[in-house]
Amino acid sequence: MSTDQVLITQTLTPGDLRARSTTLDPPALESVPADDGDLYRALREATVMMVDDEPTTIEVLQAFLENEGYARFVTTSESSGALELITNENPDVLLLDLHMPKVTGFDILTLLRRDTRFRHMPVIVLTSATDSETKLKALQLGASDLLAKPVDPSELALRLRNTLAAKAYQDRLTFYDSLTGLPNRRLFLDRLQWSLRCSKRETTCGAVLHIDLDHFQKINDTLGHEVGDRLLLAVSDRLLKQIPADGVGSAKVVVESQAILSRVGGDEFNILLPEVRRVESAVELAQSVLDGMRGPFNIDGREVFISASIGVAIFPSDGDTCDTLVMHAGVAMKQAKQRGRNTYEFFTANMNARAIERLSLENQLRRALERDELVAVYQPKVDIVTGRVLGSEALLRWHHKEKGLISPVQFIPIAEETGLIVPFGQWVLNTACKQNKLWQSAGLSKIRVAVNVSARQFRDGKFIETLVDALAVSKLDPQCLTLELTENAVIENAQENLDILHAIKEMGVKLSVDDFGTGYSSLSYLKQLPLDELKIDRSFITGIQSATDDAPIVTAIIAMAHSLGLRVVMEGIETHHQLKFARDRGCDEYQGFLFSRPLPSAEFEALL
Repeated sequence: MSTDQVLITQTLTPGDLRARSTTLDPPALESVPADDGDLYRALREATVMMVDDEPTTIEVLQAFLENEGYARFVTTSESSGALELITNENPDVLLLDLHMPKVTGFDILTLLRRDTRFRHMPVIVLTSATDSETKLKALQLGASDLLAKPVDPSELALRLRNTLAAKAYQDRLTFYDSLTGLPNRRLFLDRLQWSLRCSKRETTCGAVLHIDLDHFQKINDTLGHEVGDRLLLAVSDRLLKQIPADGVGSAKVVVESQAILSRVGGDEFNILLPEVRRVESAVELAQSVLDGMRGPFNIDGREVFISASIGVAIFPSDGDTCDTLVMHAGVAMKQAKQRGRNTYEFFTANMNARAIERLSLENQLRRALERDELVAVYQPKVDIVTGRVLGSEALLRWHHKEKGLISPVQFIPIAEETGLIVPFGQWVLNTACKQNKLWQSAGLSKIRVAVNVSARQFRDGKFIETLVDALAVSKLDPQCLTLELTENAVIENAQENLDILHAIKEMGVKLSVDDFGTGYSSLSYLKQLPLDELKIDRSFITGIQSATDDAPIVTAIIAMAHSLGLRVVMEGIETHHQLKFARDRGCDEYQGFLFSRPLPSAEFEALL
């Protein structure tokens, strides 16, 4: 570094540099100052860079600003090296002379505004020019302010203060979450980028923990968004208490660097560990976070419980770029969700392969309707005494043109998660109604066809309209249609759902509760619903091996349903022993492989 290009008064420490960015422009303030005194002190911690070909001007301005309390300066009288110095030091504000040899202030301004890293850096132009053309050109190139030479020290102090204050608040909006005050996604990525560079240079390791709250949407749906926001605030406070501060967290989790907590989405948080020497440190921290979430959150006098799922990615082994690491931590988090939530998972290559496969499947599933790849099959519902087919359950299948038949276990969860279940459900409803009408028009026995309705489809606000259209287009007698809904679908938002169910019932459509016993199983609430049928989940019948096991439960469910005037259907009958058990307990109908697997429409027609 030449004698004309020096760092004056204070050299930034590694800790200072860690708080600053070399890729974006992180805020000089960690929080919005509470009052003018705090703002005054905070602004003095900003780094001021001066580029002027007159060393005397730099010395005079620096001396004055030092008297005003500013302590951090980067200066150069060699304009040709200014851009490199700006890139290395990333100052909070630039004082820039316009008329310099070799590289002018206009040149520097032009290059700065072309670079996304410095596009919004405050630049106060210092110029002895008095003509309006020069001033206008500087402003057009992106100068934040103009100051005439010779510089009036008091005016400089005022303009510098105003510029830095505006930048501090703008940085607060740009880099921090408005609700929790935590660093946002942009600042998290900036600090992660810095950590990756340090990791590569010093051959160290770090970790990213991606935290997603479990079933948070239910809080917003049932208690409202205001309660949801307060819960997010409470969660962020509790997370802050769990992460290590100065190397030690509340659970005595030891790490080698300060952990950084960020809110990166609605109910998503990231923790960055810039350096870990033991992978066990990330394990301990993940467990500490889960432990810290166990207790209730007190929101306006109401106890709210919520858990979290955590995905962990270690760098550089799990990725050496921000995008890769964030993606892999997200993949691991989704695996934790699939394992039952309230747990953590470390990223593995196998997870990524599964995630890529799932993404490919999702993309192809989105085109299944337009490619005419969806198929409806029909499983008979049989009178348990006479053996006569009383109806059928329409089931959705996906016949991929290249991969063949894809299991519902693979694609139904994806359809639920992506919202595709709504148009798919509408397709099944329309298809089943039309098919049943075709069977009746062909002179076959008049049966009821049952269609599953997902909770998402039932609550989309247009279900009644969809149902009316399906019946009108097919001209099917509503009495020949049964809608099957799960317990959870009808019990959540109970009063609103009750009104919808009564409207459906008035149309003449039959209503059934599917998979009974796997959800709330609220008998007191079921008696309020306008139901016709109750289907006992297959898990009960498969668990019946003797007079013990689930037998008393099934017996009680059947008796309760009959007392409410409901017909009972037993799902999953695969053996004669199971059929005898269901018949002896007074079950009305059954379906299962013992009688028939789900059949294509032509085969079901032959069966009728």
